[in-house]
Amino acid sequence: MEILDGKKISNQIKEEIAAEVAQMKERGEKVPHLAAVIVGNDGASLTYVGSKVRSCERVGFESTMVRLPNTTSEQELLKKIHELNADPNIDGFIVQLPLPPQIDTQRVLMAVDPDKDVDGFHPMNFGKMALDMSTFIPATPFGILELLERYNVETQGKHTVVIGRSHIVGRPMSILMGRKSFPGNSTVTLTHSRTKNISQITTQADIIISALGVPGFLKAEMVKDDVVIIDVGITRVPDETRERGYYITGDVDFENVSKKASYITPVPGGVGPMTIAMLLKNTLLARERHRNK
Repeated sequence: MEILDGKKISNQIKEEIAAEVAQMKERGEKVPHLAAVIVGNDGASLTYVGSKVRSCERVGFESTMVRLPNTTSEQELLKKIHELNADPNIDGFIVQLPLPPQIDTQRVLMAVDPDKDVDGFHPMNFGKMALDMSTFIPATPFGILELLERYNVETQGKHTVVIGRSHIVGRPMSILMGRKSFPGNSTVTLTHSRTKNISQITTQADIIISALGVPGFLKAEMVKDDVVIIDVGITRVPDETRERGYYITGDVDFENVSKKASYITPVPGGVGPMTIAMLLKNTLLARERHRNK
């Protein structure tokens, strides 16, 4: 069994990006600039955006954090997005989800300029991805592809089972694993909360990508020997015996499933760090696009 070490690979990617940015500076070019919009005071969102800002500093990007109060109206947020769309200094930006209930998330994501949508959530970018055209791939699926590629995990002709059908991970992964390239060329089954006899399907899988958000859902008896496991789930489970008052776990019963797996991602330290690294990679691609224009 080999650990797919997202922390190690994400550090490699950041070093590669930092080297490219250093060369841009030497040539006197503008360096990439990533902005993040956060509405409200959600603790997990603030932590996540904070780590994005630190990652930008590490690779030499410029970064801007736009913080808006929880009471922000949809119109106020849309006005801020239009400002970022029009700002030639900003190469890419993200709107941190979830948004407060008074704001229509779909309307907000539609308002982002597709050329600056480094999260890859805009329907134009999603459509291009589905058609195998050059575009921004959502950061978490992009990170999973990169992990599979760098560990040279065979995907061609394999049966990939995706658990969860979210627009952010499950659905894009089901499309990407079936595309005509590496990683890809696998036969994909997309399962979700309404799937019957899910263990009959998972026991046939060569590769399982779980993005369900249910701690310990995937048990050892649900997988076959030598399976490849990508655990996207990340849940805070309350635990008063720990200093923080909680522990972080994934969708997979790691201790038991890892005994049968050929490759497996840990939680934390697997897919999570890759997401931020690929967001930086998308921002670098956005800068190159804007320069070419």
